[in-house]
Amino acid sequence: MNNQKPQKPTLSGQRFKTRKRDEKERFDPTQFQDCIIQGLTETGTDLEAVAKFLDASGAKLDYRRYAETLFDILVAGGMLAPGGTLADDMTRTNVCVFAAQEDLETMQAFAQVFNKLIRRYKYLEKGFEDEVKKLLLFLKGFSESERNKLAMLTGILLANGTLNASILNSLYNENLVKEGVSAAFAVKLFKSWINEKDINAVAVSLRKVNMDNRLMELFPANKQSVEHFSKYFTEAGLKELSEYVRNQQTIGARKELQKELQEQMSRGDPFKDIILYVKEEMKKNNISEQTVVAIIWSSVMSTVEWNKKEELVAEQAIKHLKQYSPLLAAFTTQGQSELTLLLKIQEYCYDNIHFMKAFQKIVVLFYKAEVLSEEPILKWYKDAHLAKGKSVFLEQMKKFVEWLKNAEEGNQAA
Repeated sequence: MNNQKPQKPTLSGQRFKTRKRDEKERFDPTQFQDCIIQGLTETGTDLEAVAKFLDASGAKLDYRRYAETLFDILVAGGMLAPGGTLADDMTRTNVCVFAAQEDLETMQAFAQVFNKLIRRYKYLEKGFEDEVKKLLLFLKGFSESERNKLAMLTGILLANGTLNASILNSLYNENLVKEGVSAAFAVKLFKSWINEKDINAVAVSLRKVNMDNRLMELFPANKQSVEHFSKYFTEAGLKELSEYVRNQQTIGARKELQKELQEQMSRGDPFKDIILYVKEEMKKNNISEQTVVAIIWSSVMSTVEWNKKEELVAEQAIKHLKQYSPLLAAFTTQGQSELTLLLKIQEYCYDNIHFMKAFQKIVVLFYKAEVLSEEPILKWYKDAHLAKGKSVFLEQMKKFVEWLKNAEEGNQAA
């Protein structure tokens, strides 16, 4: 038996020459650059005429292939060498961002040129985004004035949606951060962005690309603190950005606090250790007692699988909350904190329907355990309650409130 594999057939014969039109066109950005620069020189500094020229040229020139060259010219006046310098032997034009006046109005006019171009040729979107990322990495190669113009332009383009906030990743480059270039550039960028929109719109854009908690990375590791960020940007006239970062830091600290609290509770750590940890976090992250008592309430209520039967859940809740009363009492040293806790209890009992009848029992328990005192309870009853389930909860509390009032009057008479 022959075990040899059959030989595969081979093709042989004359090799035909490829026709000229089938050959891949040679990559020649210099010729493309010359065409664009000649056209821009003819249009002059009239940016309306520039936009029309670019619109018409897209039908004749290969924008898809030479996108980087096109954007280099429009920003810097010619093709950029690695590092951001213009090659000496290259033709250049003054009809570009870097040669323009350094003011917001001029940059807004240039932003319109880019908007029109990219709206007309949608395939340039990705190329333009890549170009801006590259330009940001080249910042050290540009003059201070060129950086300022690019920052203003980028801020405007972020505001009108031409650019995605993910381009800011380039600013976290170690060398740019170390030399303070990133932070200085960010000042001009955020000023023009906020000028076009507002801090809330900026926050939404940053959140979409998970950049909302990374702004402190604009500084070296030894300066990445809320205090340093706040001082730097407030002095630069960006108080709203400083406050936004401070709030973000607090939100992050709250989430971390809640997570750690739940872990400590599930481990059954002693209350004295938990209280010590929470007080340290409050001091470190400037978190108020009202915020903390709300976090503790939420954590305490989430550690249990509650009974779905209304008649059994109240008993289960009282037993559970009695155990955690000392922890809550440690963070209700102010009347406002007590009121916050009352509102959280009301909200919880309303949102979890089987707790509706347990509200009064929980309040009485906390009163006896000295978590809550007379004055905040009476204030809650009179005018500080929420609208949620108001009639039900006020009715439940009626007798207890009357008893509190009588006891208070009795004390005053004595």
